[in-house]
Amino acid sequence: MIIAGPTGVGKTDLSIGIAKHFNSEILSCDSRQFYRELGIGVAKPTTEQMKEVKHHFVDNVSVTERYSIWQYEDDAIKLLDDYYKTHDYAVMCGGSGLYIDAVCNGIDLMPDPDPVIRQEVIDMYNEKGIEALRFELQRIDPEYYAQVDLKNPQRIMRGIEMTRQTGKPFSQFRTSTRRKRDFETIKILVNTDRKVLYDRINRRVDIMLERGLVDEARSLMQYRDMIALKTIGYTELFDHFDGNTSLDEAIELIKRNSRRYARRQITWFHRNNEYVECEPDAETILTEISERIK
Repeated sequence: MIIAGPTGVGKTDLSIGIAKHFNSEILSCDSRQFYRELGIGVAKPTTEQMKEVKHHFVDNVSVTERYSIWQYEDDAIKLLDDYYKTHDYAVMCGGSGLYIDAVCNGIDLMPDPDPVIRQEVIDMYNEKGIEALRFELQRIDPEYYAQVDLKNPQRIMRGIEMTRQTGKPFSQFRTSTRRKRDFETIKILVNTDRKVLYDRINRRVDIMLERGLVDEARSLMQYRDMIALKTIGYTELFDHFDGNTSLDEAIELIKRNSRRYARRQITWFHRNNEYVECEPDAETILTEISERIK
């Protein structure tokens, strides 16, 4: 059972309720919740929530480690192969659509990057900035552009260099070989009115700040160059610590960038007609799932 949707819509609480109803465990497919050093800024399940239902792929690696989508796919499939020996249902929760696709359908292995092409893309970034990268990615692979974190130059550069190297859009590596899986999926897209969602996102940022996001970000400054820290909520505060913005400006940027990210997530999921769109209401979602299980 896939519980997917934009940031801030309430997936965590819903997935816990559903997992308890079906006596199942939860696999996180939020690519930032993997990292044990990150906490408040990635809205991890609380200690109490993780006591209610067992979670997998939360706090499983360090920000100093490379943890690729292919490693995640391999780890998740191995876990599920063993898990389904004793369970009938599993819940996957998160907003990282590419990671969901990797588990459900598989993702192609890609060649090692060509050092010449990589240097060309790095030079583009150094000479022309991130806007040039965004423009190029949108031109050559609009599908990946619609879902990638546009504040993360490493991910944008990866998409550009692989597309140039292979002649195939980076996004197609997740779809060209659909692997047979020994499980069936029910895909729920949790979504709501845009204004309601934006209000929830703004309030969630306020709650993160109340819980100590600024101090958490300050404690992570030593890791700021790691890919895991190229994340909304941290990059804006790092910029503030550098003296480039006031705290109020950084907070507004976090809210704005979170809203923009939510829009891109919704666009990504709407491209897949396997998802059933539901309001963030537990009873409605349980009814939908139960009907499809019959």
